[in-house]
Amino acid sequence: MRSVQGESAPPVSLSAVLKGTKSILTAVALLSGVINVLALTGSFFMLQVYDRVIPSKSLPTLVGLVVLAGTLYAFYGLLELIRGRLLIRLGWLADRRMSGPIFDATMRLPLKARLDGDGLQTLRDLDQVRSFMSGMGPAAFFDLPWMPVYIGISFLFHPWIGVFALACAILLSALALVAEMRAKGPVAAVSRKAAERQATAQTIRQNIEVLWAMGFYGRLAARWHRANDDYLAEQASASDKSGGLSSVSKIMRMLAQSGMLALGAALVLDQQTTGGIMIASSILLSRSLAPVEQAIAHWKGFVSARQSWARLKKVASIAAVQTPTVALPAPSEAMMVRGVTIVAPGGNMPIVREASFALKAGDGLGIIGPSASGKSTLLRALVGIWTPVRGDVRLDGATLDQWPLAERGRHIGFLPQSVSLFDGTIADNIARFDPQKSSEAVLKAAQAAGVHEMIVQMPEGYDTQIGDQGAFLSAGQRQRIGLARALYGDPFLVVLDEPNSNLDAEGEAALTAAIAGVRSRGGIAIIVAHRPNALLAVDKVMAMGGGRIQAFGPKEEVLQQVTRPVMPASARPVRLIANQDDAP
Repeated sequence: MRSVQGESAPPVSLSAVLKGTKSILTAVALLSGVINVLALTGSFFMLQVYDRVIPSKSLPTLVGLVVLAGTLYAFYGLLELIRGRLLIRLGWLADRRMSGPIFDATMRLPLKARLDGDGLQTLRDLDQVRSFMSGMGPAAFFDLPWMPVYIGISFLFHPWIGVFALACAILLSALALVAEMRAKGPVAAVSRKAAERQATAQTIRQNIEVLWAMGFYGRLAARWHRANDDYLAEQASASDKSGGLSSVSKIMRMLAQSGMLALGAALVLDQQTTGGIMIASSILLSRSLAPVEQAIAHWKGFVSARQSWARLKKVASIAAVQTPTVALPAPSEAMMVRGVTIVAPGGNMPIVREASFALKAGDGLGIIGPSASGKSTLLRALVGIWTPVRGDVRLDGATLDQWPLAERGRHIGFLPQSVSLFDGTIADNIARFDPQKSSEAVLKAAQAAGVHEMIVQMPEGYDTQIGDQGAFLSAGQRQRIGLARALYGDPFLVVLDEPNSNLDAEGEAALTAAIAGVRSRGGIAIIVAHRPNALLAVDKVMAMGGGRIQAFGPKEEVLQQVTRPVMPASARPVRLIANQDDAP
């Protein structure tokens, strides 16, 4: 169920995970049944010793009982060990089945919904579910159905002994319900505060250079300390409540066991039962109440796992995708955008409204417009990052979602405003970490981006390690390697967002040649222009303003239109020079 080579795992119902572990659950249930039967060994051993061995003064009988009890206890311990290991395998198997779909859903979720916290809560939720399933918490729930059996045996000993055992079981069960009501809110608060603390730490780490250079690191650090204090306070509160109930349950069990001894002694004095039944019933009561006590002790973990499971199901449903089953040919003819309206994930206000245009193979489109006009947002829809709420984007007549993710990615090259490279070599980054990359394809992409000479001058050439986020490279070098990555594999559609923002004159010349190269081989190039030089190699221009397309057509005509003298506000054209920031 894991993803393979970047392909999304098929959507999975998390409820199906438990069905897939049915054999292990059945084995655990059967073992629990045998374990609970063997747990009666102590009670019946004491019953036989007091009522058979002592009155008869038979040493051979005592030896036989000791050997039998020891054998049964050995089997009991062995089966407990096997059950514990099966529960560990249960958690491991559930994680194996869920981790692929959940990881993919976690990574895709920012493209579909607004996230709270650091965005990795679902992975911690998966750890929480696995941890609970691998522990002894589930064992208590497998033991709980045997409580009526123990209470029934208590009634066989004596009606009053059965009544007392039943009353103690009801009392502890009521305490478990109190644990449920008291733990639900605090556990949710702990999870929320942990996410806030993690998000603050991640923000500080990602922006440490700015914080350190301008001297306000301490203020953000103080914010983390406040978040940490809030988290610790919530955690202490939750632990106090669950720990207090656990202590109360232990005290009640010990009182119940002593009370059973007192009741048994009273019945012995009244000659209604025997000393063996008195001792056996006390041991039996302790065993019958143990699952409830254990459940209360693990209730906090149970509530956390249940809340984590609910969040996992929600994330899986939001981020679910349908993987196409029919392979389409590579696009080679045209791109069509029809009535596209785009809203940011989790938002409700359109950023781009009713955008429509068409391009054919060999076209080059430059997009211009002021800040917050929707340029970068439109690009996100063109490459399939954001899904339009209305309208569609088509390549050769097929919508983008008709290609599997990895297959579609081979036909698209994308260079965002903020270029993100990954820890590895330059060759790895250019080849998009393709395990089957060829040197020829890497060299071709680097030469098309005009970055080959720059790379070979580095200490280890294409094998140079660039560090996390390309930390060992300059902004201009990252942008040019990002351009080579966008050109890798000769994709049909190449989309570049402010590709010359960090380039010098040599880099801009290489960019112009790269755009011309895409067009000459029959691809489509789309460029958001921050500076007019980026438009040299395009033949069409689109002007955007207020989230709408204001003009679209041949470059000379549109540029002439948008650079006319200032008109009245109601018909004011879009400026040619635009800032980088696109999001409102």
